[in-house]
Amino acid sequence: MNKEQFTNALRERLSALPKQEVEERIDFFCEMIDDRVEDGLTEEMAVKDIGSVDEIALQIADEIPLPKIISNKIKGTRKRKAWEIVFLAVGFPIWGALLISALAVIFSLYASLWAIVASLWSCDIAFALSAPLGVVVGITSMLSGDMSTAFVLIGAGITLAGISIFFFFACKIATRGMVLLTKKTLSAIKRCFVRKDK
Repeated sequence: MNKEQFTNALRERLSALPKQEVEERIDFFCEMIDDRVEDGLTEEMAVKDIGSVDEIALQIADEIPLPKIISNKIKGTRKRKAWEIVFLAVGFPIWGALLISALAVIFSLYASLWAIVASLWSCDIAFALSAPLGVVVGITSMLSGDMSTAFVLIGAGITLAGISIFFFFACKIATRGMVLLTKKTLSAIKRCFVRKDK
C-alpha cells in the first residue's frame, strides 16, 4: 500500500469524525511516511512500518474528544429530506422517550458504581479515624484502672488500623477499575464512529 492508498483508506474509515481533526492527523502520518522515505525506505515499506489503517483509525478516534465527535455527528454532512424530518418529528414522542429512558438507566448504573466506590472510601476513612481514637481511649481507661476495657479498646484500635490499611488498597483498586471502565466505555463509543474494513 502506497501513501495515497493509505491516506484514502484512513480518510474513508474516519469519515464520520470531524474533517479538520482527521486532516490534521492524516497530515501527521503523511509527514511520518515522508520522513521514513527520506531515511531510505520505499513508500510501501514506510506505510507498512507505521502500522495498519485499522489500528491507526482507532488510535485517532481515541484521541479526538467525544464532544467534538458528537457535535460533528449532530451537524451531519447531508441535508435531511422532508419525509425524514417529518418522521423524526412525528416519532419523537416514542423514540425520544425511549432514548431518554435508556440514557437515564445507563447513567443510574454508572452513578451507582461510583457510589459504591465512594462508600468504600467513606468506610476506610471511618476506620482510619476510629483506630487512633480507640487506642487513645484505651490508654485513658488503662490510666484510670479499667484494664479489661483498656485492652479491648486498644485491640479494637489496632484492628481498625489494620482494616483501614486493607480497605485503602481495596479502595484504590476499585477507583482504578472505575476510571478504566470509564476510559474503555468512552473509547468504545468513539470506535462506533470508525468504519470497519469491508
